[in-house]
Amino acid sequence: MTSPTVKLNSGHQMPLVGFGLWKVNNDTCADTVYNAIKSGYRLFDGACDYGNEQESGQGVARAIKEGIVKRSDLFLVSKLWNSFHDHDRVEPICKKQLEDWGIDYFDLYIVHFPISLKYVDPSERYPPGFTYDGKNVVPGNATIQETWTAMEKLVSKGMAKSIGISNFNGQLLMDLLRYAKIPPATLQIEHHPYLTQEGLVKFAQSQGIAITAYSSFGPQSFLELDMQRAKDTPLLMDNATVKKTAEKHGKTPAQVLLRWATQRDVAVIPKSNNQGRLAQNLDVTGWNLEKSEVESISGLDKGLRFNDPLNYGVPQPIYV
Repeated sequence: MTSPTVKLNSGHQMPLVGFGLWKVNNDTCADTVYNAIKSGYRLFDGACDYGNEQESGQGVARAIKEGIVKRSDLFLVSKLWNSFHDHDRVEPICKKQLEDWGIDYFDLYIVHFPISLKYVDPSERYPPGFTYDGKNVVPGNATIQETWTAMEKLVSKGMAKSIGISNFNGQLLMDLLRYAKIPPATLQIEHHPYLTQEGLVKFAQSQGIAITAYSSFGPQSFLELDMQRAKDTPLLMDNATVKKTAEKHGKTPAQVLLRWATQRDVAVIPKSNNQGRLAQNLDVTGWNLEKSEVESISGLDKGLRFNDPLNYGVPQPIYV
């Protein structure tokens, strides 16, 4: 089983269901990617900040070498970290990331956050994280327009087939669309029944921008980070509405949460190390929830965001 695809405004096809590489351990990452490819996954969502791009590339290389897939069968995604937003830093870091993956191009390259931080040389610390010196958050000087112009050049140079954004709100997206010569193909956001962001989703889709949801299971993704907000929030998997819907359809709560997104044309990127759940997470497109069920799950919205740097205890920026 493989995922159906959605056509991006760049003309390329993107799988509606992919595999997210956030928090995949380095020692298991290569095998995890390889096994996910064997299970039918074709989209892999990585990032500089995840610190596992070399291992992800090793898993891809093994699958290609064994003839399971060709490079053209895969849709490989990575992200530009905040420390590399300066115009002249974008291409070199993208080139490094391509080398780490062992590939010639990204199918999609994304601006990870609309935040510019002071440059950290990769030879000193990589990935650099939010801090400049391990203690202080120091903003950079790059505007989003400066960064996006450099992103567009990656397309013309063949380093990225499509470019996109992540963690942008509606106002920032509206501003970007004023000057973008190449509009973002995708917008990746935290999206689950506790944080539906319906206005943002509708606006982006109306502009021909595909939405990708991360953290589709809400607080569950953040428990292992020891985040208090996540620990204080009831698990979506245990929610009565979600469980009742799952029982009715003979599916798991996780499948219902993922189908709630894909049925509304929102792509998803769950991860699992369990072979059975790998298959289950792919099976979230060939059956439908009733309209009333979609509405009931959407009704769980609390505007509750987990992926906020302040929730991680990231220090306040130092403006100088």
